[in-house]
Amino acid sequence: MWLDPKRSHSDESLLAGLASGDPDAAAAFVRRFQARVFGLALAIVGDRAAAEEVAQETFVRAWKHAGGYDSRRGAVASWLLTIARNTAVDASRHSRSTPMDPDAILALAETDPAPNPEDAAMTGHEVGALREALKGLPDDQRRALIMAAFGGMTVRQIAEAEQIPLGTAKTRIRSGILKLRTALEGER
Repeated sequence: MWLDPKRSHSDESLLAGLASGDPDAAAAFVRRFQARVFGLALAIVGDRAAAEEVAQETFVRAWKHAGGYDSRRGAVASWLLTIARNTAVDASRHSRSTPMDPDAILALAETDPAPNPEDAAMTGHEVGALREALKGLPDDQRRALIMAAFGGMTVRQIAEAEQIPLGTAKTRIRSGILKLRTALEGER
């Protein structure tokens, strides 16, 4: 499949091209998502070299599993970023015994990186809405969510790190998720 550079292709068509082994579609797919995948990986692993390896492994896994993508379960970007998150969390667990400091992750989440124009057009509103929703959470819930979602920590690890009972850690995560969901649904 030859890709016309002046025509914008959907994420789904690029993923289908990746699955079929089309080098042009694969290159376009990687170009479209590389900044977001690398940024997420860097936020989780905290090291540029490790983030590059995670990003590369993410695209390899996406290529291997592209045929299993189901659009009814979510957008291509969400599917790919879930792969990136899982890959980064796995790499983080293997490379260090202590998780990344949640305050450092929070600082990264609150900064507004300069995305390329294509990323800004595609995700600017969603990223902004998520940042605002996160800022609206109580500190204890925001920390627990960040530690779980980006730090890859289990509820038990969060309870130990925050020096709180296990049930309290679970409640903070659950309450934070519910408040985020409500805030983000209000944006739609």
